[in-house]
Amino acid sequence: MTINAPRGTQDILPGTSEKWQYVEQKLVDLCRRFNYKEIRTPIFEHTELFQRGVGDSTDIVQKEMYTFEDRGGRSITLRPEGTASVVRAYVQNKIYGLPNQPSKYFYMGPMFRYERPQQGRMRQFVQFGIEALGSDDPAIDAEVLSLALNSYRELGLSSLKLVLNSLGDAESREAHRAALVRHFDPHREELCSDCQVRLDQNPLRVLDCKKDKDHPAMKTAPSILEYLNDYSKDYFEKVKSYLDAMGIEYVIDPNLVRGLDYYNHTAFEIMSEAEGFGAITTLSGGGRYTGLVQEVGGPETSGIGFAMSIERLLMALEAEGVELPVDEDLDCYVVALGDEAQVEAVRLADAMRLAGLQVDKDYLGKKMKAQFKSADRLNAKYVLVLGEQELENGVINVKEMATGEQKEIELGSVIEYMKEQMAGGK
Repeated sequence: MTINAPRGTQDILPGTSEKWQYVEQKLVDLCRRFNYKEIRTPIFEHTELFQRGVGDSTDIVQKEMYTFEDRGGRSITLRPEGTASVVRAYVQNKIYGLPNQPSKYFYMGPMFRYERPQQGRMRQFVQFGIEALGSDDPAIDAEVLSLALNSYRELGLSSLKLVLNSLGDAESREAHRAALVRHFDPHREELCSDCQVRLDQNPLRVLDCKKDKDHPAMKTAPSILEYLNDYSKDYFEKVKSYLDAMGIEYVIDPNLVRGLDYYNHTAFEIMSEAEGFGAITTLSGGGRYTGLVQEVGGPETSGIGFAMSIERLLMALEAEGVELPVDEDLDCYVVALGDEAQVEAVRLADAMRLAGLQVDKDYLGKKMKAQFKSADRLNAKYVLVLGEQELENGVINVKEMATGEQKEIELGSVIEYMKEQMAGGK
Protein backbone atom coordinates (compact mmCIF):
# COMPACT_ATOMS: atom_id res chain seq x y z
CA MET A 1 0.00 0.00 0.00
CA THR A 2 1.28 3.45 -0.93
CA ILE A 3 1.14 6.02 1.87
CA ASN A 4 0.97 9.65 0.76
CA ALA A 5 1.48 12.83 2.75
CA PRO A 6 -1.69 14.03 4.55
CA ARG A 7 -3.95 16.39 2.60
CA GLY A 8 -2.87 19.98 2.98
CA THR A 9 0.79 19.16 3.56
CA GLN A 10 3.70 19.01 1.14
CA ASP A 11 7.22 17.69 0.72
CA ILE A 12 9.75 20.41 -0.04
CA LEU A 13 12.35 18.60 -2.10
CA PRO A 14 15.93 19.49 -3.13
CA GLY A 15 15.75 21.97 -5.98
CA THR A 16 13.02 23.84 -4.10
CA SER A 17 14.35 23.68 -0.55
CA GLU A 18 17.33 25.82 -1.59
CA LYS A 19 14.89 28.65 -2.43
CA TRP A 20 13.34 28.30 1.03
CA GLN A 21 16.78 28.47 2.63
CA TYR A 22 17.69 31.57 0.63
CA VAL A 23 14.44 33.35 1.54
CA GLU A 24 14.71 32.40 5.21
CA GLN A 25 18.32 33.60 5.42
CA LYS A 26 17.41 36.95 3.83
CA LEU A 27 14.63 37.41 6.39
CA VAL A 28 16.96 36.53 9.27
CA ASP A 29 19.54 39.03 8.00
CA LEU A 30 16.92 41.78 7.72
CA CYS A 31 15.77 41.13 11.30
CA ARG A 32 19.39 41.34 12.46
CA ARG A 33 19.71 44.81 10.93
CA PHE A 34 16.49 45.91 12.67
CA ASN A 35 17.77 44.34 15.94
CA TYR A 36 15.04 41.72 16.24
CA LYS A 37 16.18 38.52 17.97
CA GLU A 38 14.96 35.01 17.19
CA ILE A 39 12.55 33.29 19.57
CA ARG A 40 11.59 29.60 19.22
CA THR A 41 8.41 28.38 20.90
CA PRO A 42 6.77 24.91 21.12
CA ILE A 43 4.80 23.63 18.14
CA PHE A 44 1.95 22.70 20.50
CA GLU A 45 0.52 24.68 23.42
CA HIS A 46 -2.35 24.42 25.88
CA THR A 47 -5.57 25.04 23.97
CA GLU A 48 -6.58 27.81 26.38
CA LEU A 49 -3.68 29.95 25.15
CA PHE A 50 -5.21 30.24 21.66
CA GLN A 51 -8.74 30.59 23.00
CA ARG A 52 -7.53 33.62 24.91
CA GLY A 53 -4.84 34.85 22.57
CA VAL A 54 -6.58 34.37 19.22
CA GLY A 55 -10.18 34.68 20.40
CA ASP A 56 -13.12 32.33 20.97
CA SER A 57 -15.20 34.08 18.29
CA THR A 58 -12.63 33.70 15.50
CA ASP A 59 -12.86 31.15 12.71
CA ILE A 60 -9.39 29.92 13.68
CA VAL A 61 -10.51 28.86 17.17
CA GLN A 62 -14.02 27.75 16.22
CA LYS A 63 -13.27 25.84 13.00
CA GLU A 64 -9.59 25.49 12.15
CA MET A 65 -7.50 24.36 15.12
CA TYR A 66 -5.91 20.93 15.42
CA THR A 67 -6.85 20.13 19.02
CA PHE A 68 -6.45 16.83 20.86
CA GLU A 69 -6.34 15.44 24.38
CA ASP A 70 -2.96 14.13 25.51
CA ARG A 71 -2.44 11.10 27.75
CA GLY A 72 -2.70 13.29 30.82
CA GLY A 73 -6.16 14.48 29.81
CA ARG A 74 -4.94 17.97 28.89
CA SER A 75 -6.34 19.78 25.84
CA ILE A 76 -3.44 20.51 23.49
CA THR A 77 -3.46 22.43 20.19
CA LEU A 78 -0.94 22.57 17.37
CA ARG A 79 -0.15 26.27 17.07
CA PRO A 80 -2.29 27.99 14.39
CA GLU A 81 -0.28 31.24 14.57
CA GLY A 82 2.77 32.65 16.32
CA THR A 83 1.79 35.74 18.33
CA ALA A 84 0.08 33.99 21.25
CA SER A 85 3.08 31.71 21.83
CA VAL A 86 5.53 34.62 21.76
CA VAL A 87 3.43 36.55 24.27
CA ARG A 88 3.12 33.46 26.49
CA ALA A 89 6.93 33.07 26.47
CA TYR A 90 7.31 36.80 27.21
CA VAL A 91 5.09 36.45 30.29
CA GLN A 92 6.31 33.05 31.50
CA ASN A 93 9.95 34.12 31.39
CA LYS A 94 9.21 37.57 32.90
CA ILE A 95 10.92 39.29 29.99
CA TYR A 96 8.88 42.41 30.77
CA GLY A 97 11.15 42.88 33.80
CA LEU A 98 14.40 43.06 31.80
CA PRO A 99 16.08 46.47 31.42
CA ASN A 100 16.30 46.51 27.61
CA GLN A 101 12.85 47.37 26.31
CA PRO A 102 11.01 47.11 24.02
CA SER A 103 11.56 43.39 23.51
CA LYS A 104 11.84 42.71 19.77
CA TYR A 105 11.52 39.17 18.41
CA PHE A 106 11.15 37.27 15.17
CA TYR A 107 10.00 33.69 14.72
CA MET A 108 9.77 31.26 11.83
CA GLY A 109 8.26 27.78 11.73
CA PRO A 110 5.31 25.53 10.91
CA MET A 111 1.73 26.46 11.86
CA PHE A 112 -1.39 24.30 11.51
CA ARG A 113 -4.94 25.16 10.45
CA TYR A 114 -7.65 22.79 9.29
CA GLU A 115 -9.01 24.60 6.23
CA ARG A 116 -9.66 23.79 2.59
CA PRO A 117 -6.25 23.41 0.93
CA GLN A 118 -5.58 25.62 -2.09
CA GLN A 119 -2.58 27.13 -3.80
CA GLY A 120 -0.53 29.02 -1.24
CA ARG A 121 -2.79 27.96 1.64
CA MET A 122 -1.92 24.66 3.30
CA ARG A 123 -2.98 22.92 6.50
CA GLN A 124 0.64 22.91 7.56
CA PHE A 125 2.33 26.13 6.48
CA VAL A 126 5.45 28.07 7.44
CA GLN A 127 4.95 31.45 9.02
CA PHE A 128 7.50 34.20 9.58
CA GLY A 129 6.55 36.93 11.99
CA ILE A 130 7.82 39.58 14.34
CA GLU A 131 6.58 41.00 17.64
CA ALA A 132 7.73 44.18 19.40
CA LEU A 133 6.51 44.31 23.01
CA GLY A 134 6.71 47.09 25.56
CA SER A 135 6.45 50.40 23.67
CA ASP A 136 3.56 52.78 22.91
CA ASP A 137 5.68 54.87 20.55
CA PRO A 138 4.11 55.34 17.06
CA ALA A 139 7.68 55.24 15.70
CA ILE A 140 7.93 51.51 16.41
CA ASP A 141 4.72 50.99 14.42
CA ALA A 142 6.50 52.63 11.49
CA GLU A 143 9.58 50.46 12.11
CA VAL A 144 7.48 47.29 11.98
CA LEU A 145 5.78 48.48 8.78
CA SER A 146 9.16 49.14 7.20
CA LEU A 147 10.47 45.72 8.22
CA ALA A 148 7.36 44.04 6.81
CA LEU A 149 7.46 45.88 3.49
CA ASN A 150 11.20 45.43 3.04
CA SER A 151 10.91 41.70 3.75
CA TYR A 152 9.37 41.55 0.28
CA ARG A 153 11.32 44.31 -1.43
CA GLU A 154 14.74 42.88 -0.56
CA LEU A 155 13.77 39.62 -2.22
CA GLY A 156 12.94 41.46 -5.43
CA LEU A 157 9.19 42.07 -5.27
CA SER A 158 7.92 45.41 -6.57
CA SER A 159 4.16 45.01 -7.20
CA LEU A 160 3.24 45.70 -3.60
CA LYS A 161 0.58 47.77 -1.87
CA LEU A 162 0.63 48.72 1.82
CA VAL A 163 -2.90 49.21 3.17
CA LEU A 164 -3.24 51.06 6.45
CA ASN A 165 -5.98 51.85 8.98
CA SER A 166 -6.41 52.95 12.56
CA LEU A 167 -8.64 51.02 14.93
CA GLY A 168 -8.33 53.74 17.59
CA ASP A 169 -8.18 53.22 21.33
CA ALA A 170 -10.79 51.48 23.49
CA GLU A 171 -13.01 54.59 23.69
CA SER A 172 -12.96 55.08 19.91
CA ARG A 173 -13.64 51.40 19.27
CA GLU A 174 -16.62 51.33 21.63
CA ALA A 175 -18.20 54.33 19.88
CA HIS A 176 -17.63 52.69 16.50
CA ARG A 177 -18.96 49.34 17.75
CA ALA A 178 -22.24 50.95 18.82
CA ALA A 179 -22.53 52.67 15.44
CA LEU A 180 -21.97 49.38 13.59
CA VAL A 181 -24.73 47.65 15.58
CA ARG A 182 -27.14 50.51 14.82
CA HIS A 183 -26.22 50.34 11.13
CA PHE A 184 -26.39 46.58 10.58
CA ASP A 185 -29.21 45.61 12.97
CA PRO A 186 -32.00 46.48 10.50
CA HIS A 187 -30.30 44.14 7.98
CA ARG A 188 -29.60 41.33 10.46
CA GLU A 189 -31.77 38.73 8.72
CA GLU A 190 -30.09 39.49 5.37
CA LEU A 191 -26.63 38.69 6.70
CA CYS A 192 -25.02 35.25 6.82
CA SER A 193 -25.44 33.16 9.96
CA ASP A 194 -21.86 33.91 11.07
CA CYS A 195 -22.41 37.66 10.80
CA GLN A 196 -25.65 37.47 12.75
CA VAL A 197 -23.62 36.04 15.63
CA ARG A 198 -20.76 38.50 15.07
CA LEU A 199 -23.16 41.43 15.29
CA ASP A 200 -23.74 40.54 18.95
CA GLN A 201 -20.29 39.23 19.83
CA ASN A 202 -17.89 41.30 17.73
CA PRO A 203 -19.55 43.61 15.15
CA LEU A 204 -16.21 44.80 13.77
CA ARG A 205 -15.71 41.37 12.21
CA VAL A 206 -18.84 41.84 10.09
CA LEU A 207 -16.76 44.24 7.96
CA ASP A 208 -14.32 41.42 7.21
CA CYS A 209 -16.94 38.89 6.06
CA LYS A 210 -16.21 37.25 2.69
CA LYS A 211 -19.83 36.11 2.17
CA ASP A 212 -21.48 39.48 2.78
CA LYS A 213 -18.79 41.70 1.28
CA ASP A 214 -21.12 42.77 -1.58
CA HIS A 215 -24.14 43.52 0.62
CA PRO A 216 -25.25 47.17 0.09
CA ALA A 217 -25.01 47.83 3.83
CA MET A 218 -21.25 47.14 3.68
CA LYS A 219 -20.70 50.11 1.37
CA THR A 220 -22.44 52.54 3.74
CA ALA A 221 -21.10 51.13 7.03
CA PRO A 222 -19.73 53.78 9.40
CA SER A 223 -15.95 54.16 9.24
CA ILE A 224 -13.78 53.84 12.33
CA LEU A 225 -11.97 56.98 11.19
CA GLU A 226 -15.15 58.97 11.91
CA TYR A 227 -15.07 57.86 15.55
CA LEU A 228 -11.40 58.38 16.45
CA ASN A 229 -10.91 60.59 19.50
CA ASP A 230 -8.16 63.24 19.57
CA TYR A 231 -5.52 60.90 21.02
CA SER A 232 -6.20 58.23 18.40
CA LYS A 233 -6.18 60.77 15.56
CA ASP A 234 -2.84 62.17 16.77
CA TYR A 235 -1.36 58.66 17.07
CA PHE A 236 -2.38 57.77 13.52
CA GLU A 237 -1.03 61.05 12.15
CA LYS A 238 2.35 60.36 13.77
CA VAL A 239 2.53 56.88 12.25
CA LYS A 240 1.77 58.32 8.82
CA SER A 241 4.33 61.12 9.25
CA TYR A 242 7.07 58.57 10.05
CA LEU A 243 6.12 56.51 6.98
CA ASP A 244 6.24 59.69 4.88
CA ALA A 245 9.69 60.48 6.28
CA MET A 246 10.91 57.03 5.21
CA GLY A 247 9.40 57.41 1.75
CA ILE A 248 6.99 54.51 2.28
CA GLU A 249 3.79 54.80 0.23
CA TYR A 250 0.49 53.56 1.67
CA VAL A 251 -3.25 53.51 1.05
CA ILE A 252 -5.82 54.19 3.79
CA ASP A 253 -8.63 51.63 3.95
CA PRO A 254 -11.18 52.33 6.74
CA ASN A 255 -12.65 48.81 6.28
CA LEU A 256 -9.38 47.07 7.19
CA VAL A 257 -10.08 45.56 10.60
CA ARG A 258 -8.72 43.26 13.26
CA GLY A 259 -11.61 41.56 15.02
CA LEU A 260 -10.33 41.06 18.57
CA ASP A 261 -10.95 43.60 21.31
CA TYR A 262 -7.30 43.92 22.30
CA TYR A 263 -6.23 45.22 18.85
CA ASN A 264 -6.00 49.00 18.68
CA HIS A 265 -4.52 51.85 16.67
CA THR A 266 -2.41 50.70 13.70
CA ALA A 267 -3.68 47.86 11.49
CA PHE A 268 -2.15 46.99 8.12
CA GLU A 269 -1.90 44.52 5.28
CA ILE A 270 0.58 44.12 2.45
CA MET A 271 -0.91 42.98 -0.84
CA SER A 272 0.49 41.76 -4.14
CA GLU A 273 -0.66 43.60 -7.25
CA ALA A 274 1.19 41.21 -9.57
CA GLU A 275 -0.84 40.02 -12.54
CA GLY A 276 -1.87 36.40 -12.17
CA PHE A 277 -1.12 36.19 -8.44
CA GLY A 278 -4.65 35.07 -7.62
CA ALA A 279 -7.92 36.25 -6.13
CA ILE A 280 -6.56 36.42 -2.58
CA THR A 281 -3.97 39.18 -2.82
CA THR A 282 -2.99 39.58 0.84
CA LEU A 283 0.61 38.59 1.57
CA SER A 284 0.82 39.56 5.24
CA GLY A 285 -1.05 41.42 7.94
CA GLY A 286 -0.42 42.88 11.33
CA GLY A 287 -1.34 45.44 13.89
CA ARG A 288 -0.93 46.95 17.34
CA TYR A 289 -2.48 45.33 20.39
CA THR A 290 -2.98 46.14 24.07
CA GLY A 291 -4.36 43.60 26.53
CA LEU A 292 -3.01 40.40 24.99
CA VAL A 293 -0.19 40.19 27.54
CA GLN A 294 -2.75 40.59 30.34
CA GLU A 295 -4.90 37.86 28.77
CA VAL A 296 -2.11 35.34 29.38
CA GLY A 297 -1.26 36.53 32.89
CA GLY A 298 1.23 39.36 32.42
CA PRO A 299 1.19 43.09 33.23
CA GLU A 300 -0.47 45.65 30.97
CA THR A 301 1.86 45.80 27.98
CA SER A 302 1.33 46.97 24.42
CA GLY A 303 2.81 45.35 21.34
CA ILE A 304 2.79 45.35 17.59
CA GLY A 305 3.63 42.65 15.06
CA PHE A 306 2.92 41.04 11.74
CA ALA A 307 3.04 37.59 10.15
CA MET A 308 3.54 36.27 6.64
CA SER A 309 3.28 32.90 4.92
CA ILE A 310 6.51 31.77 3.27
CA GLU A 311 4.42 29.77 0.77
CA ARG A 312 2.58 32.91 -0.37
CA LEU A 313 5.86 34.84 -0.51
CA LEU A 314 7.27 32.23 -2.90
CA MET A 315 4.06 32.42 -4.96
CA ALA A 316 4.47 36.20 -5.26
CA LEU A 317 8.08 35.80 -6.39
CA GLU A 318 6.93 33.37 -9.06
CA ALA A 319 4.10 35.68 -10.17
CA GLU A 320 6.58 38.54 -10.68
CA GLY A 321 9.11 36.29 -12.38
CA VAL A 322 11.78 36.89 -9.74
CA GLU A 323 14.64 34.41 -10.05
CA LEU A 324 16.37 33.89 -6.71
CA PRO A 325 20.19 33.78 -6.97
CA VAL A 326 20.40 30.25 -5.63
CA ASP A 327 23.69 28.48 -6.47
CA GLU A 328 22.89 24.77 -6.79
CA ASP A 329 26.23 23.92 -8.45
CA LEU A 330 28.71 21.57 -6.82
CA ASP A 331 32.27 22.88 -6.29
CA CYS A 332 34.10 19.61 -6.88
CA TYR A 333 33.40 16.02 -7.85
CA VAL A 334 36.16 13.50 -7.06
CA VAL A 335 36.60 10.61 -9.51
CA ALA A 336 38.63 7.67 -8.15
CA LEU A 337 40.04 4.78 -10.20
CA GLY A 338 41.38 1.79 -8.28
CA ASP A 339 41.16 0.61 -4.69
CA GLU A 340 44.07 2.67 -3.31
CA ALA A 341 42.84 5.77 -5.12
CA GLN A 342 39.39 5.15 -3.62
CA VAL A 343 40.82 5.30 -0.10
CA GLU A 344 42.62 8.57 -0.88
CA ALA A 345 39.49 9.98 -2.55
CA VAL A 346 37.47 9.35 0.62
CA ARG A 347 40.14 11.10 2.70
CA LEU A 348 40.47 13.99 0.25
CA ALA A 349 36.72 14.57 -0.12
CA ASP A 350 36.34 14.70 3.66
CA ALA A 351 39.28 17.11 4.06
CA MET A 352 37.91 19.39 1.32
CA ARG A 353 34.47 19.47 2.90
CA LEU A 354 35.94 20.41 6.26
CA ALA A 355 37.88 23.18 4.50
CA GLY A 356 34.60 24.70 3.31
CA LEU A 357 34.25 23.24 -0.19
CA GLN A 358 31.10 21.55 -1.49
CA VAL A 359 32.25 18.11 -2.61
CA ASP A 360 30.75 14.80 -3.71
CA LYS A 361 32.00 11.52 -5.19
CA ASP A 362 30.71 8.23 -6.58
CA TYR A 363 29.36 5.61 -4.17
CA LEU A 364 27.95 3.15 -6.72
CA GLY A 365 31.17 1.76 -8.21
CA LYS A 366 30.62 3.44 -11.58
CA LYS A 367 33.14 3.49 -14.44
CA MET A 368 35.02 6.72 -15.11
CA LYS A 369 32.73 7.83 -17.96
CA ALA A 370 29.63 7.30 -15.79
CA GLN A 371 31.27 9.22 -12.93
CA PHE A 372 31.84 12.16 -15.26
CA LYS A 373 28.17 12.02 -16.25
CA SER A 374 27.22 12.14 -12.56
CA ALA A 375 29.47 15.17 -12.08
CA ASP A 376 27.79 16.85 -15.04
CA ARG A 377 24.29 16.18 -13.71
CA LEU A 378 25.33 17.69 -10.38
CA ASN A 379 26.65 20.81 -12.18
CA ALA A 380 30.11 20.29 -10.72
CA LYS A 381 32.39 23.21 -11.49
CA TYR A 382 35.51 21.00 -11.26
CA VAL A 383 36.17 17.29 -11.55
CA LEU A 384 39.23 15.92 -9.71
CA VAL A 385 40.51 12.65 -11.18
CA LEU A 386 42.70 10.38 -9.06
CA GLY A 387 44.06 7.08 -10.40
CA GLU A 388 46.90 4.74 -9.37
CA GLN A 389 49.41 6.66 -11.54
CA GLU A 390 48.44 10.05 -10.05
CA LEU A 391 48.63 8.53 -6.59
CA GLU A 392 52.16 7.27 -7.20
CA ASN A 393 53.24 10.70 -8.45
CA GLY A 394 51.50 12.56 -5.60
CA VAL A 395 49.31 14.59 -7.96
CA ILE A 396 45.66 14.88 -8.96
CA ASN A 397 44.15 15.90 -12.29
CA VAL A 398 41.84 18.94 -11.98
CA LYS A 399 39.43 19.63 -14.85
CA GLU A 400 37.40 22.84 -15.10
CA MET A 401 34.10 21.72 -16.59
CA ALA A 402 33.10 25.05 -18.15
CA THR A 403 36.30 25.39 -20.24
CA GLY A 404 37.62 21.81 -20.39
CA GLU A 405 41.01 23.08 -19.12
CA GLN A 406 42.99 20.48 -17.14
CA LYS A 407 45.88 20.85 -14.70
CA GLU A 408 47.95 18.49 -12.58
CA ILE A 409 48.08 19.75 -9.00
CA GLU A 410 50.10 18.33 -6.13
CA LEU A 411 47.88 16.36 -3.76
CA GLY A 412 49.23 18.25 -0.78
CA SER A 413 48.22 21.63 -2.18
CA VAL A 414 45.00 20.79 -4.06
CA ILE A 415 42.71 21.99 -1.25
CA GLU A 416 44.28 25.45 -1.18
CA TYR A 417 44.24 25.52 -4.99
CA MET A 418 40.51 24.72 -5.09
CA LYS A 419 39.72 27.31 -2.44
CA GLU A 420 41.50 29.91 -4.60
CA GLN A 421 39.49 28.85 -7.64
CA MET A 422 36.20 29.10 -5.73
CA ALA A 423 37.21 32.53 -4.49
CA GLY A 424 37.78 33.64 -8.09
CA GLY A 425 41.55 33.39 -8.15
CA LYS A 426 43.38 31.93 -11.18
